[in-house]
Amino acid sequence: MGRGRVQLKRIENKISRQVTFSKRRSGLLKKANEISVLCDAEVALIVFSSKGKLFEYSTDSSMERIIERYERRSYADNKILTENWSSEYPKLVARIEVLQRNMSNYMGESLDPLSFRKLRSLEQQLDNALKRVRTKKNQLMNESISQLQKKERSLQDQNNVLKKKLKEEEKHERAVEVEGEQDSSALALSSETLMPPRELHTILPSLTIRGEPRQSTEDANKIQTANSNTLIPPWLLRHVNQQ
Repeated sequence: MGRGRVQLKRIENKISRQVTFSKRRSGLLKKANEISVLCDAEVALIVFSSKGKLFEYSTDSSMERIIERYERRSYADNKILTENWSSEYPKLVARIEVLQRNMSNYMGESLDPLSFRKLRSLEQQLDNALKRVRTKKNQLMNESISQLQKKERSLQDQNNVLKKKLKEEEKHERAVEVEGEQDSSALALSSETLMPPRELHTILPSLTIRGEPRQSTEDANKIQTANSNTLIPPWLLRHVNQQ
């Protein structure tokens, strides 16, 4: 595996930083010499260490000659750039004035100096701009209407689902109420078949309780006849017969 890319940052260790500076400086001077020899280029290299020590390299010509050549070239480039800006500046100013005047005309201002032909051209430009604005407005309105229609359909579907659930709940509640009414009717019917306690006391006044003498056969027959006429439950009849 190859070595990963070393992150370039300041070396904090002073000794390591000095060693690295010496190695890299030697390599840099070597590369400068190679490019001057191989490519026949004039190279000037100036390096100051962190302590202010100067290291330099130049090709066969002296360092001063290369620096003068650099200054002349820089001055020439700056002069050309300045001349270009000097020639372009009036054009840019004039264009800005035209744009500002057109903007004021579009706003309906400064129309007095305009001729009939320019006013007609301005009117046509405004009409075209108004058509584009209306087209864009209609497009946005149609998109908004389409989105609202989709939202309406979605809400309608949700409403239908809620209505369906509500109907099912109402149906379930009605079924529960019907079952409750049926249970109440059944309880009422079963309570009607039972004899009230008052009638039991009138029909069974002489039941034997804890050692009292038993009734005669005639009384038992009367009680059995009364029980059959008043719908006494079978479990109570068995109790009476045992007595």
